[in-house]
Amino acid sequence: MNDTHPFFARRLSLRQLVALDLVAGLCLAFLLFTVMANVVTMPPWMRVALPLALGLPLTLRRVWPMPVFCFTLVLALYTALAGAVGHAYLAPAYALYIVALSDRLGAAVPTSAIAAVSLVTVLGLTVAGTSQTGAPGWVAHLDQPLWGIGALGGAWTIGRAVQERRSYAAREAGRLAAQAVTEERLRLARELHDVVTHNVGLIAIKAGVANHVLASRPQEAHEALRVIETASRSALVEMRHLLGVLRSSEAPERAPAPGPEGIEGLVEQARLAGVEAELDLRFMPDTAPGGSAASSAGDWARLPEGVGLSVYRIVQEALTNVAKHAAPARCRVSVTVDEKEVRIEVLDDGPGRRASPPAEGSGHGLIGMRERVMMYGGTFEAGNRPDRGFRVFATLPYEEVS
Repeated sequence: MNDTHPFFARRLSLRQLVALDLVAGLCLAFLLFTVMANVVTMPPWMRVALPLALGLPLTLRRVWPMPVFCFTLVLALYTALAGAVGHAYLAPAYALYIVALSDRLGAAVPTSAIAAVSLVTVLGLTVAGTSQTGAPGWVAHLDQPLWGIGALGGAWTIGRAVQERRSYAAREAGRLAAQAVTEERLRLARELHDVVTHNVGLIAIKAGVANHVLASRPQEAHEALRVIETASRSALVEMRHLLGVLRSSEAPERAPAPGPEGIEGLVEQARLAGVEAELDLRFMPDTAPGGSAASSAGDWARLPEGVGLSVYRIVQEALTNVAKHAAPARCRVSVTVDEKEVRIEVLDDGPGRRASPPAEGSGHGLIGMRERVMMYGGTFEAGNRPDRGFRVFATLPYEEVS
């Protein structure tokens, strides 16, 4: 049953809560009136005034919790001492619950000790039962104040337990919200890093080539400028996509996120940057001998969207590092997809210890790749090869999309 406005789950206004307390106060006043109707030791007006004085103030227990509690407690003690009714303590106990919800008195009152005393009192009265005939008078009426102690202590304990639970829920909600914000910032930081590093890095490389050969080989400079134009347009599209996510609280209208089917385009861009890149795609079980593009498009569909994006970004970052630090070099990109995981390996034969030192503030690429892999419980390795070159290896487990 889908109830849009559940009665017990919705948040009531103060006016509604006061109305409920008024009903509860009238019910308690009626109960006390029926009990005190046969008390001949009190004048008739007092048999009516005391129940009303104990019940009606409970209407304002949320507005003035401490004054209402003190007032009803004094009246309850007077009523109990006068022998009119034994359970008049229900009124101050009902008001004490709201007092316990306040943080002003909670830290100063030993709630654990009060809970223990209340529990022992109630259990003792339950086991002992009522006083036997012939017992002293003070013993015969001792159960009434003890029940009062148990009720007041129980009301205080329940109120403090509810308050602590609410505080914990509020802290946990704040923590989860902060964690979600942090995770989203990290995700966007990874996306921005991948977009900027790959495209701007390619632009910087080709700009240097164009500047170097502009006078001697204008055709090669023209080709470099064409690559710069393509990379800059791609960077603008992805940057607008990310900025649209940041600016809007709603789902922005945007193109689909890049996926593993775009790996061939990444390899082609690496070739334009001076890297002799080779791509090896394998799908297990082998549904497309030779790994043709037409047949592999359907095979990528088995991957969840997040895993596919991570595969694309890992290959993108690895090729960017090769272009920045190892070019000109040969590079082999191997992506193997089976029914349980994706294995990615990027090998190059450039200098193992990169010829050009990384710029200040860099180094987030490997961290970003590792974070993407760890998010899915995979493995990640990156380091120099024994002979020459650099190796990046990652596995991404996944559950196949049905």
